[in-house]
Amino acid sequence: MSGRREELDLRGLLCPLPVIRVQDRVAGLAPGDEVIAVCSDPGALNDIPAWCKINGHFVLWKGERGGDYVVHLRVGAA
Repeated sequence: MSGRREELDLRGLLCPLPVIRVQDRVAGLAPGDEVIAVCSDPGALNDIPAWCKINGHFVLWKGERGGDYVVHLRVGAA
C-alpha cells in the first residue's frame, strides 16, 4: 500500500457529478490510497458508497462534518 490520502472538494456539485469526480480521481490512484470526498449534496452519502461497492473500493467512514457530507474511502484492487 502506498498510503496516499487526498481530499476532494466537491461542494456545489449535484448528482451524479460527485460520483463522477471520485471515479475520475480513483482511476489515477493505487490500491490502498485513500480519498476523502467533501460534498454539499446529501445524496453523496448513498451514491459514493454504492459506487464503491460495485467497483471493489472500501468506505472507511461516511457522515456529516461541519455542515458538509463526507465519504472517506480506500481504493481497492482493480
